[in-house]
Amino acid sequence: MNWHQWQEVAGLIGIFVFLTVVITVVVWQFGATIRARGALAREQEYRRLAEKAVQAQEETERKLTELDGRLTDLKKSVGTVERILKEVD
Repeated sequence: MNWHQWQEVAGLIGIFVFLTVVITVVVWQFGATIRARGALAREQEYRRLAEKAVQAQEETERKLTELDGRLTDLKKSVGTVERILKEVD
């Protein structure tokens, strides 16, 4: 083989390596984009679940406060009835 043929072989190897690197980087970046989108979707789902849990907790707290008020009223009524019964005796 003469010098010119070796230059052609070296050039082809260089082009092959360059194309391999470019294709690898493109595929790698495409995969990274897909992973980032998946992570974003999971984060949004976790956020939605957290907001739903907070709403449920607030609703439970509101209901407990309402029940506490009703129990307080019931205790007052029971105390009144007991006082009346003691007076009747």
